[in-house]
Amino acid sequence: MPTEGIARRAIPKILFFAALAISASGLLSPPVALTLGILFGLGFAHPYPKFAREGARLLLQVSVVALGFGMNLHEVVKAGRSGFVYTAVGIFFALLVGLGIGKLLQVRGNASLLITSGTAICGGSAIAAIGPIVHADEEEMAVSLGTVFILNSVALLTFPLIGWALHLGQAQFGLWAALAIHDTSSVVGAAAKYGAAALVVGTTVKLARALWIVPLALGISGIKHSKAGVKLPWFIVFFCMAAVANTYVPGIAGVSGVLYAAGRLGLTATLFLIGTGISRETVKQVGWRPMLQGVLLWIIVAATSLYFIRVGIISF
Repeated sequence: MPTEGIARRAIPKILFFAALAISASGLLSPPVALTLGILFGLGFAHPYPKFAREGARLLLQVSVVALGFGMNLHEVVKAGRSGFVYTAVGIFFALLVGLGIGKLLQVRGNASLLITSGTAICGGSAIAAIGPIVHADEEEMAVSLGTVFILNSVALLTFPLIGWALHLGQAQFGLWAALAIHDTSSVVGAAAKYGAAALVVGTTVKLARALWIVPLALGISGIKHSKAGVKLPWFIVFFCMAAVANTYVPGIAGVSGVLYAAGRLGLTATLFLIGTGISRETVKQVGWRPMLQGVLLWIIVAATSLYFIRVGIISF
């Protein structure tokens, strides 16, 4: 019996690191890595939940910076300039609609605001920034993060299929992914699956959207009279610096190619780690009201942004 018990405890650890290594090897696409992570999270008690959570956050930031070495600064500036306006309008719209849906469904506590902020701006990053300001408790944070992470996973798997079915162009899909998918990791993963041009537009516009974490957090902090600090997403600055180096530093092409490739591999591993955080307990804990709020808001944001992109009101 002791031997069997040791084996039962060892199997999830072995499978976790084996799947993580495979995800980082380039053998799996981002959607497949995410699916593998979800299957692991649903099938096993996570042996290293804190490592997966913190590792995913850090690896995502490093990977995004590395992807900057594959970007041309002029394209980044163009996408960022357009994206800043689109994201401002989209965020304001999402906040109004999301809070309205939350009130209608009577989502209790801070969960409604957190889910709305995560959908409007940057998924888990926005929730992590806003949570301490509104003094959200652990259950509210878990419910909000669980809702967003589940929908993130669905988006990464379904958005490329929808894009291909509707014959969206590369720039169109990149814009749509950046405006309608919650987390940076899933935006970049979906855009990378769709094509190189979609990746440039999607990554840059999404990072422009992520910058709105700061003014939103400051605004909520002022309203709530909170003394919690607001963290600036510095990795976005380093992403821009990487694009500058790739565009203007001579003789860096070889190194840039290696770093860009490493960034894509790191992103795939990130998605696996994120997937492992979706457990049966997470799904149960979310509950139907917050989940319904997240689903309805996400569908409205995705459908509205897709319509405006298709008719040419939003373009790159």
